[in-house]
Amino acid sequence: MNLFLHRFFFPSAEMEFEFFRSVLRTCYDSYYPFQILSARKFSQIDFEPITILYGGNGSGKTTALNVIAEKLGLKREASYNRSSFFEEYLKYCDCEKQETIPGNSQIITSDDVFDYMLNLRMINEGIDRKREELFEDYLDAKYSDFHFRTLKDYERLKKVNSARSKTQSRFVRANLMDNVREYSNGESAFLYFTEKIKDAGLYLLDEPENSLCASRQMELAEFLENSARFFGCQFVISTHSPFLLSMRGAKIYDLDENPVDVKRWTKLENVRTYYEFFKRHESEFQL
Repeated sequence: MNLFLHRFFFPSAEMEFEFFRSVLRTCYDSYYPFQILSARKFSQIDFEPITILYGGNGSGKTTALNVIAEKLGLKREASYNRSSFFEEYLKYCDCEKQETIPGNSQIITSDDVFDYMLNLRMINEGIDRKREELFEDYLDAKYSDFHFRTLKDYERLKKVNSARSKTQSRFVRANLMDNVREYSNGESAFLYFTEKIKDAGLYLLDEPENSLCASRQMELAEFLENSARFFGCQFVISTHSPFLLSMRGAKIYDLDENPVDVKRWTKLENVRTYYEFFKRHESEFQL
């Protein structure tokens, strides 16, 4: 298994204090991303092929991913919450990595997946409209009283001959893009990950379970496990999905703890809540 990124260092509270001594504390309500991770005494990550940042909203897991991605210069598609102090914060960060991070490495966020799903839906809606137009074209061409007279009629002749030689469904398929098909939201989201994640790359995934049903989350977990185990990928993932948290060999940092601690997935509060809920209702599953 590849380990492109070995260790990452965030500034400690002491280092941040040195920064605040050098700036005028006026005109700003926030010094984000300062004071987020240091408040939880989270100053270092030691990575495995699959490393997970777990925590509730506001715990800093997305902040940590964005900081790592910017420090490494990873590709990204969607914009993110980047304050005036982001560059200053990055100066206090450090990392231990291979000399070259693979060029296909990138950070993938929920916004990326949503934009992809939206674009695909717009394409499919366009295909639907085009399909209706082609139904009308087929009937008009097949039953028209057409006579070829000049070269200006050549394109019309081709359409009439095509309509008369094909069934309606074959005519429509022949005139639509054959590389676009309709997907549900979950299928589209899962497709996005399988298209973006290539062999031997470093990928930062921010809550990839969004838009995925439980069965798709399990499928994604298996895909990520196999990508790390057999195809040389390394993942850093922020999530609170029990299906992703249960991935074999994953190292989990619990950002709900102060200081941040490494835990087994079965000891995490979110997972325990699910477990206790289903235990209380266990008898109902026997009916």
